[in-house]
Amino acid sequence: MKYCPYCGSPLVRMMLNDRERPVCSEPKCGFVHWNNPIPVVAAIVEHADRVCLVRNVGWPAHWYGLVTGFLESGEMPEEAVLREVEEELGLSGTLESYIGMYEFYRSNQLIIAYHVSVASDAVSPCQQEIADYKWVSVDSVRPWSAGTGKALRDWLAARGIERELVDFNDGAN
Repeated sequence: MKYCPYCGSPLVRMMLNDRERPVCSEPKCGFVHWNNPIPVVAAIVEHADRVCLVRNVGWPAHWYGLVTGFLESGEMPEEAVLREVEEELGLSGTLESYIGMYEFYRSNQLIIAYHVSVASDAVSPCQQEIADYKWVSVDSVRPWSAGTGKALRDWLAARGIERELVDFNDGAN
């Protein structure tokens, strides 16, 4: 942003709360761009000891990750993750457990990860969001170094499976 969304004055950089932040140059306005992280939910979708990995539209052909999505206004993360599984995979899920929260600085997001089980592997992907998907056995899935990969690593560790993070760009799964 170069201009204040409230009054249209130019933004200037100013130290505020120990960080340099964009602030409106008009003293009477008071706008500060705090750049707070955006909450995102992620689902480790499991069926019959396999995990569903998805490739989002626009991702390179070798990138696969977890089902993710933004919270909507008035929605709790637990509701959002089940909605995202239904919207992106066409599957009704059952919330099994909370896994944890993870930073994703590159996109200024806070990822809230859950384990979701589904009764079927008959995926009906949302064509506008999902370019491809695959089911990978729990015994062979490898967590990646970016974003949701750390949640997958922690979920596997809770099952007694220790795995090192692999580089996301290597197309590990």
